[in-house]
Amino acid sequence: MKSTPHLSAPSGPGSGRRGLFALTALGLCLALTTVVPLHAQSRASEPVVLNFVGAEIEAVARTMANITGRNVVVDPRVKGLINLSTERPVSPAAALNQFAAVLRLQGFSLVDTGGLYKIVPEADAKLQGNVVNAGPASRLPASNTVVTQIFRLNHESANNLVPVLRPLIGPNNTINVNPGNNSLVITDYSDNLQRIGRIISALDVSGATDVDIIPLQHALAIDLVPLVSRLIEGSSGGAAAPGQADTSFRTTLVAEPRSNSLILRAANPARVALVRSIVTRLDQPSSQVASGNIYVVYLKNANAVALATTLRAALAGEASGAASSSGGGARPVTIAAGANPATSPVAASASPSTGGQIQADPATNALIITAPEPQYRQLRAVIDQLDSRRAQVYVESLIAEVNADKAAEFGIQWQGPLGNSGNSLIGLLGTNFGSGGNNIFNLAAASPGTVAPGAGLNLGVAAQKNGVYFLGFLARFLQSTGEGNVLSTPNLLTLDNEEAKIVIGQNVPFVTGQFTNTGSNEGSVNPFQTIERKDVGITLRVKPQISENGTIKMTIFQEVSSVQASSVNSSTGLITNKRTIESTVLVDDGAIVVLGGLLQDEYSGNEDKVPGLGDVPLFGNLFKSQSRSRKKTNLMVFLRPVVMRDGRETSNLALDRYELMRAIQKDNQPKPSSVLGVNEAPVMPPERAPGALLPPLGAPLTAPPMPAPGQ
Repeated sequence: MKSTPHLSAPSGPGSGRRGLFALTALGLCLALTTVVPLHAQSRASEPVVLNFVGAEIEAVARTMANITGRNVVVDPRVKGLINLSTERPVSPAAALNQFAAVLRLQGFSLVDTGGLYKIVPEADAKLQGNVVNAGPASRLPASNTVVTQIFRLNHESANNLVPVLRPLIGPNNTINVNPGNNSLVITDYSDNLQRIGRIISALDVSGATDVDIIPLQHALAIDLVPLVSRLIEGSSGGAAAPGQADTSFRTTLVAEPRSNSLILRAANPARVALVRSIVTRLDQPSSQVASGNIYVVYLKNANAVALATTLRAALAGEASGAASSSGGGARPVTIAAGANPATSPVAASASPSTGGQIQADPATNALIITAPEPQYRQLRAVIDQLDSRRAQVYVESLIAEVNADKAAEFGIQWQGPLGNSGNSLIGLLGTNFGSGGNNIFNLAAASPGTVAPGAGLNLGVAAQKNGVYFLGFLARFLQSTGEGNVLSTPNLLTLDNEEAKIVIGQNVPFVTGQFTNTGSNEGSVNPFQTIERKDVGITLRVKPQISENGTIKMTIFQEVSSVQASSVNSSTGLITNKRTIESTVLVDDGAIVVLGGLLQDEYSGNEDKVPGLGDVPLFGNLFKSQSRSRKKTNLMVFLRPVVMRDGRETSNLALDRYELMRAIQKDNQPKPSSVLGVNEAPVMPPERAPGALLPPLGAPLTAPPMPAPGQ
């Protein structure tokens, strides 16, 4: 026989009032989704003894609704038999908690949604409207219901705790991070959240000390920071796992030049003691003689010669200011302008500067300072501010030129003699227009093959007079069109406030003079010509200056020149077409500015005709010649500067252009040929890692494998 689950009340005083009741599971037939109504409220506080053996979940849920006075909804997917019994009487709340524990073991959850209990699969419990608690997790009741707890962290990073807590949470429940306020949002069972709350409280402790200031007596703070930082980094533990590195509690050491102190923030007091011991050992008086205060400062970015001049001028200005305050006159300062770096040739290394307290050594890019220690500290503070990495500017220039030329010519010429051979007077009648091969008289008088007719369609008729053929009629038709589309993009990369220049073109010779010695009777001897070579093509010279608000002031010189094709064989020399822009503009970082351009539309028309006859409609075309031409030129120059403030941006730009050129080389491989042995073109090697961009010295550039013919 199937066992009968029952629910009994304890005996004792007052048991007669409470009575004994039982509920059998046999014959219960519940709907797929069962809503259990609320029953007598007087029974909600009576202790009960549970004894369910092999009972349906729906039946037990209905019983729990009777003893707790709460409505219970059972999901249709919740099916199965459970065993639930107690040896002693328990309160209705404890009975409900034991029921939730049995459901939890079966893979189901009891979710509290504002007075209504839902029994759903555990995977869906987090999606139901459960209780949300933002206070301490210790205030949660130790129950087997699913709730959502918000943990706000004060010291530890929430991202660092996720891999620690994730294994402690059920696979069907969730843990999320809110980086905005450094908090964790966890949905799980209430009793498990209490345990997780205790773990978080133990981990969320202050992991860093307060800011500590270490004054120095002898050493310079600026020199000591890099050395101590390297020692501390070398003594730290192993590196964190990828993706879990947290630098919030690393040892931070900053130099404060004004008070010559170190500002320290460490992860724990032991690290503070370690840093202090290292600083104490290094902060010792110098062993050199007090009168020989000579210091060497190696520069990282600035030019030693230029910086030495600046510092000497600053010291001279300070001395002159002191002299002025005591009644002395100030000495004038003379500034010499250097040559243009864009046009000056590359010079040899500069020689060391001499004189004064500050000298420069160009070979090592270092400063040699002779000064007492207090003054050296002042100079060192200025040097560290000036010896900073300068930003770079990548300038993209775009030159777009579109040309369209059209020309048309039409003309009719004719001639004829009047009279016979032997007459004393012979008349000539006709028209002639143009010159050279376009003139009827030149073509008629020239020997065959000596003068070529003009370009286009030439229609001529030769007549015979007195046994001699002569050109009596010539009609000429010509129409020509020409179009050009030129796009040039010269690019430049230069330091802030440094001029750069790029020339793309040809170096063309121009004859500037010639001499022939005719003093000898034997003829001219020792002739010569003087030639000047000039760059013809595209020239871009730019000097950018970055302001504090991010705008860029640019001094620009742009030139586009070319040799006119018609002047190549000219006796008077070459003719160059030149378009030049010289301007100073202010551009935002990454913005495009138009420098200038040329929008030109030319029209010309020419007509030669016989007066009167050329004006006759239709018939007048036999007595005139016409030519028309139209030339349109559209030229615009654009500029786009981009500021690159660190090495990462510069490297990204270089790799982008590198991959662009490599892709172009791969797309321009020769077609495979079994007859010709050359089937590969050089291709730049793929970028692998910093420092490994190019192949080893002497290794050839390899091309990608080519498919076999027919593939």
